[in-house]
Amino acid sequence: MGNVDINVRPDADAELVGIAAYVADFEITSDEAYHTARYCLMDTLGCGFLALRFPECAKHLGPIVPGTVVPNGARVPGTQFELDPVKAAWDIGCTIRWLDFNDTWLAAEWGHPSDNLGAILAVADWVSRQAVARGKRPLVMRDVLTAMIKAHEIQGCLALENSFNRVGLDHVLLVRVASTAVVTALLGGTRSQIVDALSHAFIDGAALRTYRQAPNTGPRKSWAAGDATSRAVRLAMLVLKGEIGYPSALSAPTWGFYDVAFGGRRFAFQRPYGSYVMENVLFKISFPAEFHAQTAVEAAVTLHPQLAGRVDEVERIVLTTHESAIRIISKTGELNNPADRDHCLQYMTAIGLLKGSLTADDYEDATAADPRIDRLRDLMVVEEDDRYSREYHEADKRSIANAVQVFFKDGSNTEKVAVEYPIGHRRRRQWGIPLLVAKFEANLARRFPPGQARRICELALDPESLEATPVNEFMDLLVV
Repeated sequence: MGNVDINVRPDADAELVGIAAYVADFEITSDEAYHTARYCLMDTLGCGFLALRFPECAKHLGPIVPGTVVPNGARVPGTQFELDPVKAAWDIGCTIRWLDFNDTWLAAEWGHPSDNLGAILAVADWVSRQAVARGKRPLVMRDVLTAMIKAHEIQGCLALENSFNRVGLDHVLLVRVASTAVVTALLGGTRSQIVDALSHAFIDGAALRTYRQAPNTGPRKSWAAGDATSRAVRLAMLVLKGEIGYPSALSAPTWGFYDVAFGGRRFAFQRPYGSYVMENVLFKISFPAEFHAQTAVEAAVTLHPQLAGRVDEVERIVLTTHESAIRIISKTGELNNPADRDHCLQYMTAIGLLKGSLTADDYEDATAADPRIDRLRDLMVVEEDDRYSREYHEADKRSIANAVQVFFKDGSNTEKVAVEYPIGHRRRRQWGIPLLVAKFEANLARRFPPGQARRICELALDPESLEATPVNEFMDLLVV
């Protein structure tokens, strides 16, 4: 009898139950979380508007079958598309992530919690339009902000102590999990249905991190989050149609996620679910750069005036950084595409030194053809500072420190410019938020006529009016 499985269906894994209970029952009371979520909404939408300038992003958008019409479908901000919520989530998620310019969370795992907005907006808009068509009340933007806070918290808390990248898995798994949980609730799912949907999210497994890492880095990393949010919506809708769940999707011996994909380890948790992640999220304000390099670019921009006219005199450049940056974005050799360049610490630092700025266009082939960039990359020495690595993980700091120093052939050198907290860090909110609003206004101006851009911005900056606005009416404002 030793080779016979005992077919007794277990209780649901506690990890799934915990997420479902949080989504279904926990009340968000933090004013700071809602305040931050509103700015996160603005910034995330703005990143999507900016991405629409790039044909490689825009080509992915629209119905899978051209000409498909979806009455009362979900809108894709910045476009005229009205799609089913599964494809709308894909499109919104794709635009949000394309330029690597939306928010970031760094811990044992990293990722971009605002990626979940692809699923949240698509479902909230679709649910609202369906409700209005039936003479019922739509969801309001307060519901969207609440879902954002909870999705941030789920993704971020799972990332605090659990490194998926160290076993070769990509962080978009956490986007799929968090989005599945909150959109199942937005669709009217019960706590038990959230558990069932989450079981499917983990049974799907995880994308390999291959497409983010040298030597294979490529544009899939720019649409992977859209793919994850789309799958989340599909799983939630399946469960709402009566599809059963799988209670030990994580813990089943041999066949569960832990044994198959996570080295047999269970998830570790640092803190209970609340609103911690949204309150501490990192905004990318100054540069569309992988977040481990944000402070390196800021330091390089500071040093730019000292390199004016002296680029040919540089002997070496020392980059002092933290372990995660070395493991993820430090690389030498040929860079093959924009996605490869925006995940190269040395490339981003070189641009900052040469131009005194870094924009999304700087990853394109025209800029990359400048031979001075690769020359500076070849002169860079990357060193780890143990304190930087340690404080990156400390809960009361969560620094993302980098330092840059340039040495010249004549024996002179610049000062060592160190930046430990980027402008988008919670510790620099009072300086960062005005710049974030300016970033949003600039991105609106790139996509909308002045009057429409002004109306959108005024509503976004009015907390009470925004939160009371029906989701479908808000999304109508974003149609070009």
